[in-house]
Formats: sequence, C-alpha cells, structure tokens
Amino acid sequence: MEEPWLYIHPEFKLNDKGYSLPKLINLAEAIRMEGDAEEKLIAEFILEWLYPKESLLVSTSGTTGSPKTLSLDKAKMIASAKATGEYFTLLPGTKALLCLSTNYIAGKLMVVRAMTLGWHLDVVTPNKQPLLQTKKEYDFTAMVPLQVKHSLKELHRVKKIIVGGAPVSAVLEKQLQDIPTALFATYGMTETITHIAIKKLNHKDETENNQDVYKALPGVSFALDDRNCLIISATAISKNKVVTNDVVQLFSKTSFQWLGRADFVINSAGHKVHPEQVEQVLALVIDAPFFISSLPDPSLGEKVILVIEGNEDTFPEIDYVGLHPYEKPKEIYFVKELIYTTTGKINREETKNKLFSKE
Repeated sequence: MEEPWLYIHPEFKLNDKGYSLPKLINLAEAIRMEGDAEEKLIAEFILEWLYPKESLLVSTSGTTGSPKTLSLDKAKMIASAKATGEYFTLLPGTKALLCLSTNYIAGKLMVVRAMTLGWHLDVVTPNKQPLLQTKKEYDFTAMVPLQVKHSLKELHRVKKIIVGGAPVSAVLEKQLQDIPTALFATYGMTETITHIAIKKLNHKDETENNQDVYKALPGVSFALDDRNCLIISATAISKNKVVTNDVVQLFSKTSFQWLGRADFVINSAGHKVHPEQVEQVLALVIDAPFFISSLPDPSLGEKVILVIEGNEDTFPEIDYVGLHPYEKPKEIYFVKELIYTTTGKINREETKNKLFSKE
C-alpha cells in the first residue's frame, strides 16, 4: 500500500478490541458524533490520520509564547513511532495506556505507535491520576510530571514510563528511586515529533548516578548556536535542523545537560541566572507551586524574584542554601493562584502580568 499511514498492524487493539481499517474508520466516525469531548479528539485525530493526505496540522503547547500550528509529515511520525518502539523494545502486543490529550503531539504519537506497532492501547481521561481509572498492568505509557507526582502509589503497574512536557523536579526524581518502574525523562517538542533524547530518572548505574544528561536517540545529533542554545539534527524526522531556545551544556554530539530557556534567562549584575536551575534547588524546600522570574532594577539591571502560590502570613521561612548570592530572590510575592497553560505548565508571564497589574 502506497500510503504507510493506512497500514493498521494486525495486532492493534483499542480498549481490548481489534480493528481493521474500515472498522476503525466506522468507530471513529461514530465516536466523533456521540463521544465525550476527549473521545471526540481521539476520533478526529484517527480520521485525520487515515485521510489520504501526506501531512497533518498539529498545535504546539504555547508554553513560551503563542501556540503555533505546524504541518507534520505522517511518514516521519511513523519513523518516530518506530524509533520509540525500537529504543524501548516495545513489540507487537505491548500493553499501553493513553492518558495524555490527543490535542497535542504526545497524545497523538501514542495512538500512532499503537496502530503502527500493533500495541494493545487502553484510553483513559487525561487527568492527574490516570492509573486510578484502570486496574490493569501495562508495559508502557507516557505522562507529564504532574501525573507522575499524583500516581506514585500506582506506578508499579507500568513497566516503562516516559515523562515529558515539563522538567521533573529534584524532589519528584528522589521519590522515584525505589519504584520498580523504569522511568525516563524525555526531551523533545512538536517540531521534532516528540522526544529525540532520553534521560534515566531511576535505576541508574554508578556512572549515571550524578549525571543529569540527556542522550540522543539513534540518528539524532546536537550542536550549539551562538547563544549556547541546542541545534538538533534528525534527518529521519525533519529535513532541516531545528534551532531551539533551550540553553544547554553540550558534552558531545549526542549528549547534553539542559539548563533552561533562553527566553527566561535573567541578567542580574552581569550574572546569567537560569530560573529553572534555581527552581530545582528551591523545590527541595518549598512545598507549594512557585516560579522564579525577574523585575527591572536600577542597580542590578534585573533582580531575581520568587512568586509563590500561598498565604504570606502562614508561609514558613525559606532556606536558600545551595544558591549563589546572585541567584537568591531579592523579593518574594504571594498569589492566591498561579495561572497554568492548557498542558498544565505554569504560565509565568500571565501570572506576572496579573500580579503586577494590581499594583
């Protein structure tokens, strides 16, 4: 068959039922008419995937700016799906759980992997405790850190989990060390058709214990631009190199440490402060949602500030041990609620705008 995306692996199952191509189309059309909101998203994606067109439109998450719509080649999405299956040894018959919204690339790719590789895919509502919606055991799933955090007692029912969408905090990573499940942080974006690099979160050997290093999947290599931002070469999934806004420390052509977003870097008295690195340290002592940002300052140029969701009157004193003097927040602001993106990440700019519009 000329169109590889029309191939449905004979082992593929959706919620315990096998589907040929015609039956899958009929199912999707019925769900699109009668299903709930999330079911309709899945049905619409399946129908768009099976439509005789070589590409489809995908929305980015809009974490650091306005969401964009990108056109992705279906053949390259299949290549990405096969690379994941090969890397994690996920064979036909793999029992997988879809607990991410198919409104975004990570959820879409779970469906593509299942149809292409012959997985048995179960679908649950993409909330913060997805494993409470099923009693089954699984070989593989993909989650965001918020889901992992609220599923610690249930994670043992999944053999392998990839975690993406946001950084995994030091506190959460520590909590994963005694869990039998193999967990991996992923690095990627819509432009790279999900992950192109992997980092172990637990079950590390002695050489990996103190490493915070992402390693490239086969066929992927890295370089730096003049901002020290990552450039990705992955010919199987993208004709052109992908220039990111992620500041990294590059160890080799296939490994790096992520430092933070260039968009967020704070220049305080000539020192470059990466908010995400400061947040990793403070996450050990702040038991509440928060983020690091900055405000203009006549002496420093920019001063580091801390924004916390909570009540100032009852909040305990914060220990800044582990931070350099220029990384320590000069001011703390408390808000009743932080603002989040549709994918569950803190929206720093909108929260700041709301906070300071009142002053």
